[in-house]
Amino acid sequence: MALLDLAVMWAKGAGRPLLAITVDHGLNPDSAEWSRRCEAAARAVGATWIERRWHGDKPKTGLPAAARRARHALIADAAREAGARVVLFAHTADDIAESDWMRDRGATLGRLRDWSPSPAWPEGRGLMLLRPLLEERRESLRAGLRAAGRDWIEDPGNAGFGRGAARRALSLLPVGEGGSRSETDEGRASPGTHDPHPFAPERRQAVVRSSPLPLGEGIEVDRSIRLPDLAAVLVCVSGGEAPTRGDRLQRLAERLNAGDHFTATLAGARVEAIGENVIIGREAGELRRHPVPDIALQPGEPEVWDGRYEITAHEPGWSVTAALGRLNALSGADRTIVNTAPSWARAALPVLIRDGRDAPVLAWRAAEVRALAPRRLSLALGETTQESDLAGTIHGETPPPDLF
Repeated sequence: MALLDLAVMWAKGAGRPLLAITVDHGLNPDSAEWSRRCEAAARAVGATWIERRWHGDKPKTGLPAAARRARHALIADAAREAGARVVLFAHTADDIAESDWMRDRGATLGRLRDWSPSPAWPEGRGLMLLRPLLEERRESLRAGLRAAGRDWIEDPGNAGFGRGAARRALSLLPVGEGGSRSETDEGRASPGTHDPHPFAPERRQAVVRSSPLPLGEGIEVDRSIRLPDLAAVLVCVSGGEAPTRGDRLQRLAERLNAGDHFTATLAGARVEAIGENVIIGREAGELRRHPVPDIALQPGEPEVWDGRYEITAHEPGWSVTAALGRLNALSGADRTIVNTAPSWARAALPVLIRDGRDAPVLAWRAAEVRALAPRRLSLALGETTQESDLAGTIHGETPPPDLF
């Protein structure tokens, strides 16, 4: 409610439309009434309002995490439909303290930052989250609402699960403790330590040493890459939903830092370390072990394939699939283009098949193709610092013109 008032004032001054999104998780019998109150509050201050609902069966375990994933995906889809690139969230200093308390006790929550990529993938591609209230205490915002004669809804669900325990524990601390932001709060782990969240806020130094390889396949990195940066590269090039963690990631980083020469796979990605060169890309063999479903493309409607490419066909009848097992069926011209990519990456490229025919064509030939890994990595490493940067192009999103 406090964020709504602040956002309305900013939007009016900036001449920008404001959309308020309410997610009904379907977990409380009063949720429909809450949505009506949210709608009334948004429309009363001149904002547009929409509702998104989390349909389907709810898990019996891990409900908060599942609800969080669903919420972010629903919000991201709504934002993309509205043409928005930035979503505002009202997290406070208290939320930071609660998340830290939970993380210290084994939770895998990410760190709250004032400017960060959407955690939903692929729904949140190209979408940033802005949290302008992270320096504020929850009670100070409530005091401001009371002074303005405004009310709010207390979700009883907050009393349960880990977040409720964190709030109860932190409420016992003296005022001023547990809500401040420190170097640790913001995720600035020292080199060599394991940052629980790979998308830490500071700009990464010397992580990506060159532009993505032709056709957007593969990222070159330094051997001195930090653990959280390595996790970010792996998830971006493999198209996965969440960064990998654990001992295997730690061992991979240690081998890179030690200067070992090797080829390894992890989390759907291939790591080739020869000399000073380290190339990380999609592991094509993973597509054989865990095939990616073909997607029928509707003209003008972008579809994300393998979490790595956004493909928009302009004619009916096309489906996208992997080049795995189809490279020899490509035309000579297409094979010439494919050969500009590293040999290990070629089978993981997207090709199109029309009306069920076996003759594939390289996706760039018959559709608009955006390689998502370079842009996703740019967002993850903090290289995109403002809204205007989100509209820019990243090398590797489309192939170099001379290829076609």
